[in-house]
Amino acid sequence: MDPIRVLVVDDSVVVRKIVTDVLSEDPAIEVAGTAVNGRVAVAKLEALKPDLVTMDIEMPEMNGIEAVRAIRVSRSRVPIVMFSTLTERGAAATLDALSAGANDYVTKPANVGSVAQSMESVRQQLIPRIKALTGRPVTPAPARDSGPAPAPVRPPAPRTGAVKQPAVLVVGSSTGGPEALAKLLPALPASLPVPVLLVQHMPPVFTRQFAQRLDRLCALRVVEAVDGTPLAPGTVHLAPGDHHLTIRRTGRGLQTSLDQAPPESFCRPAVDPLFRSAVEAYDGAVLGVVLTGMGADGRVGAGRIRAAGGAVVVQDQATSVVWGMPGAVASAGFADEVLPLDRVAESVLRRLSGPRTAAFGTSSSVPASVGGRR
Repeated sequence: MDPIRVLVVDDSVVVRKIVTDVLSEDPAIEVAGTAVNGRVAVAKLEALKPDLVTMDIEMPEMNGIEAVRAIRVSRSRVPIVMFSTLTERGAAATLDALSAGANDYVTKPANVGSVAQSMESVRQQLIPRIKALTGRPVTPAPARDSGPAPAPVRPPAPRTGAVKQPAVLVVGSSTGGPEALAKLLPALPASLPVPVLLVQHMPPVFTRQFAQRLDRLCALRVVEAVDGTPLAPGTVHLAPGDHHLTIRRTGRGLQTSLDQAPPESFCRPAVDPLFRSAVEAYDGAVLGVVLTGMGADGRVGAGRIRAAGGAVVVQDQATSVVWGMPGAVASAGFADEVLPLDRVAESVLRRLSGPRTAAFGTSSSVPASVGGRR
């Protein structure tokens, strides 16, 4: 198999050397070239034809966000991974880059201390994303579980009873999730009859700004979750970075609960704790949605939802940036429907609108094969 050709774009000589040295250590990756700013990167793109681009944000002449826009205007779909700082300004710029068409982001290596630490950060964060975004097998790094390549989609197991009317909507996503959520949530009305709880793998600071951006896009109210908020229809609670979001039953009803229990699937927040708690709190009357993302977070929780009488909808491979999380659910036989992103909202509304029967969401909802990039 040919190596993955990567174009490294950064105005810092130090960062370019750290990134190129680490990437060159991996036999599956080849550094196709480097660029000192976005303008040079755009000019080199056609000649180098890289399989993926790593992009700094703040650069002279043309910054990373402008470069992403220029690349997407040229109709290139080459995957782009941004280097970000974990600051308010860095989070805002990274979210702008994702909105412009970047696929994912990692922490800028110059911010983590020594050169050795910087190189290890690139090794753990960037290499798994490069391989996942280009459809190559990923060996899980200690800091993140990319999961195995998905097996073929399995039809869901036959149900022994009726599908319960959903009383809550829970959603999980990771790589590619910000763009997917910015399309899914605005398609849901303010009159949605159930509360929504959402886990997007993101660090602190990012989740607050992301919630604010989604709130501006949506008829639904979107907030970064805080501990002890009563659950009510029409509000989306986004898990804050570095905290698991779950549901707690109290004498006053169901509430959000935040904790810093150990990461699951190498993530905190993680999807599985939310899904498990929803099953317990709502006695299985749960609709779960798993969108694009690396790894297998959500697979176990989706199995719990379906076993308890709930339903699970996942994004298909063709419209996913990385078909790791939804693919893991589908390959385990836990998906009632495997759908293109633009049909997920329709399915959610249909499933929330009336009584269910055992025949609803049987294997006929899952295509025999799911095409796409990954």
